[in-house]
Amino acid sequence: MPATFTSRPAPKEYGEYYGRYISQLPDGDVLAIMRSQTDELMAMFAKVDDAKALHRYAPGKWSIKEVLGHMLDVERVFSHRALRMARADKTPLPGFEQDDYVAAANYDGRPLASLLDEWRHLRAANLTLFESFDEATLMRQGTASGYEFTVRALIWIMAGHERHHLNGLRANYL
Repeated sequence: MPATFTSRPAPKEYGEYYGRYISQLPDGDVLAIMRSQTDELMAMFAKVDDAKALHRYAPGKWSIKEVLGHMLDVERVFSHRALRMARADKTPLPGFEQDDYVAAANYDGRPLASLLDEWRHLRAANLTLFESFDEATLMRQGTASGYEFTVRALIWIMAGHERHHLNGLRANYL
């Protein structure tokens, strides 16, 4: 039987640092929130061209394209973690250095439309995967970056991370 995605994870289901992302989300169906984020992101970028997407609000800060690229990286890393844990893989998973990922990716050299297309497909694929999980799968646990997580917590963190960056884009760039 498919899972319900309305139960907010308890603090014991994730490392304390990640609570900052979960706390940004309203109560409700986290998959519905994730679906609406895709529409929100596409609407936000509808008025942004490639030149504007290179904007940095301060020296040393990421460009708009790099923020979007970082969001792609985190979506991939956390969905990979969720998949591994959902499949009962107990291998501890390493952390990753976000600044190194962005520096190596050359997001500024890609067309904005390509990044947005990648986002849309990646989020859709993740939603399809998550919809296949049952309640037992959501509560499976694993270790990543030295913290214990449930699959459910990883999904909420992914949505909260996106919310965090959508808010940051609105405040600092758009």
